[in-house]
Amino acid sequence: MPSSKQYVIDSLSIKESWRLFKIMSELVDGFETLSELEQCVSIFGSARVAPESPLYKETEDIARMLVEAGYGVITGGGPGLMEAGNKGASAANGTSVGLHIHLPMEQHTNNYMNVRCNFRYFFVRKLMFIKYAMAYVVMPGGFGTLDELTEAFVLTQTHRIKPFPIILYKSEFWNGLLDWTRDQMVKGGFINEKELDLITVLDTPEQVVSHIKKHVII
Repeated sequence: MPSSKQYVIDSLSIKESWRLFKIMSELVDGFETLSELEQCVSIFGSARVAPESPLYKETEDIARMLVEAGYGVITGGGPGLMEAGNKGASAANGTSVGLHIHLPMEQHTNNYMNVRCNFRYFFVRKLMFIKYAMAYVVMPGGFGTLDELTEAFVLTQTHRIKPFPIILYKSEFWNGLLDWTRDQMVKGGFINEKELDLITVLDTPEQVVSHIKKHVII
């Protein structure tokens, strides 16, 4: 007769098997929902920025101008700058994608998406951001935004994906991080200075869209 310890092990094994099926389900759903997307730009940024903020309006302008230039827009589907990106794309009657993640706080969806996927696993969601984007626009944000930025940077740095534009928006926000990167990572030999060329810092919506049009031909 199996011991109580064996029952616990078997129970854990069953839970892990079901988790695998949930992950596979998210992958299949993402591929099926997004497979027909073309020429999309992913926009990242804080969920905590209010609609009254200048950053919100600038994100909205970037998304609108991208759609007018022929691109679709992908965001995390939540509030703040994600909402601004979807709102701008929707206002221009373009493709407005939201890759929504279930979180215990603050991550409600916005109402400006015409394509939506739901995720429980961050790594599956990040895969969809990378797979269906032709460029990244990284607005000011917190550690979630940094996570998306470093994911794209490392995959490009290691040639795991085809290089695409990675744009940091607002030099006043990002220059401190880049200065630290040069002072600590480059001088310490952890990365080389040339690798930082993978990142471009820009300060206006017009500059962002012009840079993407120059490097992502549609």
